[in-house]
Amino acid sequence: MVKPQSRTANGEVGYLIYCHGTNEYMFRVYDAQHNFKDYDIRHSDLRIKIIDADAHFYEGPGVCELDHSPATLGIK
Repeated sequence: MVKPQSRTANGEVGYLIYCHGTNEYMFRVYDAQHNFKDYDIRHSDLRIKIIDADAHFYEGPGVCELDHSPATLGIK
């Protein structure tokens, strides 16, 4: 397979977008004019850093989830 032209993604800020129709994630990057590109994720072990104050881990018996904060979800 011949890959198109590449550029480094290291340091890029974007959004992990869940696509309900395909049950897959995309990486969305916005430009200064609020246009965006969605990138298919092919990387098998991509290291990420969560920089979203609304992101919370939920852990309990049989549960390990990453979701919105309890306030956003309307739970206490």
